Amino acid sequence: MAIEAQAQKLDQRQRRERMDSILAARYYRIPYDTNYVVRPEGTLTLKVRLNQTGNDFHAKGTVNDIYSKADLSTSHKTTVSIGASYRGISASLSLNPAKMSGAYKDYELNLNYYSSRISLDFSYQRSETLAGDIDRGDQLQSMESGDLTLKVINLAGYYAFNHRRFSFPAAFNHSYIQRRSAGSWLAGISYQGGTIETTEVLKTRKPNAPDISIDIGHIGIGGGYGHNWVLGKKWLLHFSILPTAVVYNRNNFTVNGERKRGKRMRFNMIFNERAAIVYNFSPRYFASATMVMNNSVFDDNIVVVNQNKWRARASFGVRL
Repeated sequence: MAIEAQAQKLDQRQRRERMDSILAARYYRIPYDTNYVVRPEGTLTLKVRLNQTGNDFHAKGTVNDIYSKADLSTSHKTTVSIGASYRGISASLSLNPAKMSGAYKDYELNLNYYSSRISLDFSYQRSETLAGDIDRGDQLQSMESGDLTLKVINLAGYYAFNHRRFSFPAAFNHSYIQRRSAGSWLAGISYQGGTIETTEVLKTRKPNAPDISIDIGHIGIGGGYGHNWVLGKKWLLHFSILPTAVVYNRNNFTVNGERKRGKRMRFNMIFNERAAIVYNFSPRYFASATMVMNNSVFDDNIVVVNQNKWRARASFGVRL
């Protein structure tokens, strides 16, 4: 039995060593110009992050011969997260103090992927804190938290043409270090989709309130530019913008069962912006602040739905 147990331990250790060898080969593969971009020292990175997100919606359209306008926003969500990255494989755990106390019931999932060539930002949000005003002709309806349910997906994907010298990961997940300033033209795609609907809570609170549903669906394709500025040996500044032209639009505005549809094909825009500041105290310790925004700009004489979503993040990390 002792010999069998030792054999199992040896086999497990060999599998771990083999996996670590595969990860190391992938991590240190050099698809970049080391005069501009390098891997940091150490294989394990630990980070503490403070995150805040928000989302605003503006919709308007003429339904039942009545001009309707909605200006709505979710409450800001603040979370604290602890993350770890080993040879480029990352995981994190987020805590929301307001949610733990029962004061915040919204749900949000954020997934980010950053590599030399391709970067993706994905988010799914389900919120019941959407509040604001809905103006229907001469009637103003004040919407409170719980009156509306929001379900929305945002996706932005980038391809960096100058990926050998320009690094998104250096600014956002710190798995690379930008040594010299460089920029890159970008190609990308954007998607915004979801629904906003009135709830039974509103019908109970205001029996005469209208039954409202707003459907969102935008797909955009475009190109932009990003730049990393290296200042001295410790500072990195990043800014990028990706405007995309909407090639498909699925905007619907429904009031009491009467639906108005926006034009499927109409020239409109979705803008994706990113900004970051990274300060390296030493090769081991660093701090950063980042901002990611998605803004839709629509002009339609039937139905207009604009969304402005943002996420701000402050991080402190150590490399081991």
